[in-house]
Amino acid sequence: MSQTVVSDRTAKFVLAIDRFALGLARHWLLCVNVILGVLVLAPFAAPALKVIGVTQAADAIYFFYGFLCHQLPQRSFFLFGPTVSYSLAEIGAVWQFDNALNLRQFVGNSAMGWKVAWSDRMVALYGALWIGGILFAVARRRLPRLSPKAWLALGVLPMLLDGLSHMVNDIVAGISGTGLRDTNAWLQFLTGDIFPATFYAGDAIGSFNNLARLATGALFGLTTIWLIYPCVDQALQDVEHQARMRLASPRGAGFFR
Repeated sequence: MSQTVVSDRTAKFVLAIDRFALGLARHWLLCVNVILGVLVLAPFAAPALKVIGVTQAADAIYFFYGFLCHQLPQRSFFLFGPTVSYSLAEIGAVWQFDNALNLRQFVGNSAMGWKVAWSDRMVALYGALWIGGILFAVARRRLPRLSPKAWLALGVLPMLLDGLSHMVNDIVAGISGTGLRDTNAWLQFLTGDIFPATFYAGDAIGSFNNLARLATGALFGLTTIWLIYPCVDQALQDVEHQARMRLASPRGAGFFR
């Protein structure tokens, strides 16, 4: 039976692919965690760049993350100011707006501080993806598998309920501040109004809306990592094993000339 031979150039190309596959399989988690780290930290760089006067770079970050997030300032964190969040009324005192489109364009000022380039929910969600990836790197051999049903119940459903209720609120009430999720009168009724008014109304840090967005975003991020990363890790372990076998063979057992 004749053996297949190929040119040296083709052999080197195949070996290069195998080496790349081996490197990717061995270091995929590090690469993903670095990429996620940059993605998570860059929105916090925008306020810092504003403070030091590098406005073009800051504006570029706001522009890019505007495709990933609504960036509404009342649902975002502010840095380098007297507080980390502001109400619609406080924003309206310094920025004229009549719809969500021009409201989201407010990035702050020197007196109030500067807005992080995406909302509190996105900070929690992507931050949880990043932290979850780091935790997976430490505990991947001891971590039990998460079932898709558990992911749907713990990660997707809370996020879906909170996100859809906010969406309906914004469609119906706009930026009037009178919607179901603006006042949370339903929650006041259910809890007997035992918490301060600032807990129920608005989006300030520590309010129900803020805590719900942080919690559901973090749950979705962590459970998504828990569901997907073990599967990816197992698949790439198989890729690593096959690549090692090919690279360890004597030039492909006659495949290469």
